[in-house]
Amino acid sequence: MILAIETASEHCSVALFRGSELVAECSLEKEKSHAALLTTIIRNSVRDSGISLKELEAIAVSSGPGSYTGLRIGLATAKGLCYALGIPLIGLNTLTILGAGYLANNAPEALLCPIIDARRMEVYYMIMDAELQVVAEPSPIIVTQESFLEFLDKGRIIFFGSGSEKCQEIIHHPHALWGGNLLPEARHMGRLAYERFVKGDFEDLAYFEPEYLKEVFITQPKK
Repeated sequence: MILAIETASEHCSVALFRGSELVAECSLEKEKSHAALLTTIIRNSVRDSGISLKELEAIAVSSGPGSYTGLRIGLATAKGLCYALGIPLIGLNTLTILGAGYLANNAPEALLCPIIDARRMEVYYMIMDAELQVVAEPSPIIVTQESFLEFLDKGRIIFFGSGSEKCQEIIHHPHALWGGNLLPEARHMGRLAYERFVKGDFEDLAYFEPEYLKEVFITQPKK
């Protein structure tokens, strides 16, 4: 039994898997609700599935990139549960989760480029093939007309995610395809988490941190 937690965007979701099979899921799209409601939807999902928290064997969490606050809340919750239950933690890259979500409903014959909005003209991106094998590592980039040319000149790429509309306004290349404004969801973390579980590929609870991809700036609240 694996519990998956996804909080990298405004869409907060959890899912419960038996192996890679989806057992239960719950999601919210209420802005800034993660801190207040995440533990509630976890409790409801576990209860509605008819199991107890003590039956969980691992917890998978979306590790970023994405919302700094959302990632911190998701990881803190996952770590707390892992410590309390004595079970391992699995960290999954948010862009990989987006790729898995796209492949759940599509069978593309092109490279995939999930994109997460990073405000202004910056995005986080990753390029992968249809087997989710990495072609270009997760990185931040300021979008210009020249962005991704080294890949687009060689073949088609499908762009999707919360930053895709921003990119579509600027990138006009015959090999650029657009897959919509998708958000990462916990329901698409099952196979990825189970593969890591079988391999025993777990995170260090004491030292594992979100993959922000760029420096975090903390500002003081205005009085």
